Amino acid sequence: MTPERLYEVLTRYAASVGNELNQDKPYVLDLLRGLLTNEERYGYRSCPCRLGSGIKERDKDIVCPCVYKDLDVKEYGSCYCSLYVSREWNEGSLPHRMVPERRPTGAHD
Repeated sequence: MTPERLYEVLTRYAASVGNELNQDKPYVLDLLRGLLTNEERYGYRSCPCRLGSGIKERDKDIVCPCVYKDLDVKEYGSCYCSLYVSREWNEGSLPHRMVPERRPTGAHD
């Protein structure tokens, strides 16, 4: 799969759950290249913004979309990577704040 094709797929997914993809398409395509690299490396699309272990069972919380996405978007308007965002975030009516890491320390050890 190409990053451009994955962009199309994830755009539809995001809309189906009431989210959007970040409107900065070059940034999003970089993230998607990271997801696809991790899929080649590990066999699953772990978050490119976090350190994966290469063991799916240990990383199941950070397989994109990660289990933290919904709460992050609800609370901050974007997920940790700023891949998935709210309409308000994209429109600029929400401040673009840094999303804190919710993954427990040592979760991938």
